[in-house]
Amino acid sequence: MRLDPAHLVSDADALQALYGASGEASIKKEVDHVHPHYRAFIEAAPFAVLATAGPGGLDASPRGDPAGFVVVEDEKTLLLPDRRGNNRIDSLRNVLADPRVALLFLVPGVGETLRVNGAARISVDPALLARFDMDGKLPRSVLVVDVHTVYFQCSRALLRSKLWDPQAQVPRSALPSVGRILSDLTAGTFDGATYDRELPARVAGTLY
Repeated sequence: MRLDPAHLVSDADALQALYGASGEASIKKEVDHVHPHYRAFIEAAPFAVLATAGPGGLDASPRGDPAGFVVVEDEKTLLLPDRRGNNRIDSLRNVLADPRVALLFLVPGVGETLRVNGAARISVDPALLARFDMDGKLPRSVLVVDVHTVYFQCSRALLRSKLWDPQAQVPRSALPSVGRILSDLTAGTFDGATYDRELPARVAGTLY
């Protein structure tokens, strides 16, 4: 897409002039630790998005487990188990190169989200892994996140998107199946039909 340079925002002063001053509440809500109120959000959240950066670019990865799966070890430390996945380990590779991370916590039915910024390390301490046993399965590793900033995000985005509105849910059949996607991306060399047929049982049997 070709953009007219005359209409591009290219410096911080122009950006600030466009949006105006930040609201008082948006400044006061940010703290450098997990306040008890913010802890309540983390412990109620069964889903989070983990953002990382590395030499190959940026990554945003979904993370989910029963509510409270991210443990507030103390007001400056979070523990995030890395559950079974596809072994791409994009996020973990990024953490090795650049420890900066961001987490966005979502609580079903709640409009506000919680944002945490910090720095992460990857631990395989047996005692730490054992704390996250699920159905007899341990995570491969645990991210230890040193908290730098924490604040809540207002509900506007979720209200506009109607994310929690049952009437806004999209039937899975309205979108291409993962097998169809893989088949088309590989010009039919990938057996997408078999993949789709076997996927539900495979996912159910390999959650942990």
